[in-house]
Amino acid sequence: MFADRAKIYVRSGKGGDGSVSFRREKYVPSGGPDGGDGGNGGNVFLEVDEGLNTLSEYRHVRKYHAGDGQKGGTRNCKGKKGDDLILKVPAGTVIKEAESGKVIVDMSGETKRFLLLAGGRGGCGNQHYATSTMQAPKYAQPGQPAKELELAMELKVIADVGLVGFPNVGKSTLLTKVSNARPQIANYHFTTLNPHLGVVDLPDANGFVIADIPGIIEGASEGVGLGFEFLRHIERTRVIIHIVDAAGTEGRDPVKDVYAINKELASYNPALARLPQVIAANKVDMIFQEEGAPDPVQILKDEFEPAGIPVYPIAAISGKGIRELLYHVRHMLDEINEKPVVFEQEFFPESMFSVSDEPYTVIYDEKADEYVVEGPRIEKMLGYTNLESEKGFIFFQNFLKTNGILEQLEALDIKEGDTVRMYGLSFDYYK
Repeated sequence: MFADRAKIYVRSGKGGDGSVSFRREKYVPSGGPDGGDGGNGGNVFLEVDEGLNTLSEYRHVRKYHAGDGQKGGTRNCKGKKGDDLILKVPAGTVIKEAESGKVIVDMSGETKRFLLLAGGRGGCGNQHYATSTMQAPKYAQPGQPAKELELAMELKVIADVGLVGFPNVGKSTLLTKVSNARPQIANYHFTTLNPHLGVVDLPDANGFVIADIPGIIEGASEGVGLGFEFLRHIERTRVIIHIVDAAGTEGRDPVKDVYAINKELASYNPALARLPQVIAANKVDMIFQEEGAPDPVQILKDEFEPAGIPVYPIAAISGKGIRELLYHVRHMLDEINEKPVVFEQEFFPESMFSVSDEPYTVIYDEKADEYVVEGPRIEKMLGYTNLESEKGFIFFQNFLKTNGILEQLEALDIKEGDTVRMYGLSFDYYK
């Protein structure tokens, strides 16, 4: 079975604890603190691997975690950073927070690598806590805890053109004829059990990517048959080719088939039914009509071309009419000139890890001439936030504002350029 969905649990690495240690050297009877900092926990990254086209690996292994940071050592030795975890996914994979279903990231377009969870920050060793009044601190900061998420992964293939149609109308045959794809083909329903992508190369014109979407049946948008499993793969396409059996070799009515499939597309996502469409009237080489009987291709044209949906008669097996169809599709793509859909971020993992009910203090340290912000809430926020990333720093600024910390600093008469210290990190204050 084609694996285009998976649910997994991921965890970043825990930060290593800071060390409590004192210098023990000959002729230095009262050595100062030299406890090293703990190493940061490993990060969790998502990365596009162009060689992958399914999520099958994540159907078998459900739990993933990065390495924990090492505890700090003596003689100011910092603990080793935990190993990062890199989750490789096919292009087009949409990552969602499992419970809410909100999008965290769409691994398509320019997004090839994404920091999903930052590892916990390593704790400071006791060397950082020495003061003039406490020269032998026996306290070190513990490492920040790991962060965890349950993810829902969905692969939505990236193709310019989607082939849709009822089973056994010739979609796989057409894809084989026009591209480098080699789907399984046989004369029975639901032969295609997974979407196949092919690249169409056109002389004197730009090529495009085409996807054979498995056969859709009536009720697919409600979960009937296999069609519902694959409708998501049409969401990124810019043009839809309806393939119908113009010869009616299985007793189907091609006009009714087009309406039925459009109904399923609209039920699943109304935007899909509004995409530009073209009808490929296949199997014209098998049309045997009695004298005076209406031409089935003309019936299709009379029904749909007034609505702006062109009809091209083709014979996928022999190749008849395919060239004209492909060049028309290329022209449609040039007219649209839009990039495939990229789903916007709706869920920000950093927001899960800020703790609003923990205490904190804001004071002015006259001796050091700096403002000090500390407390469990601040410590946890710093451990959960990657200040080196633009989004992380924006989250940090919003945290200070929404928690009233900036307000309290201003109440203490802070001025621009003054120093604010938070657990070993120092910042210059600017409005």
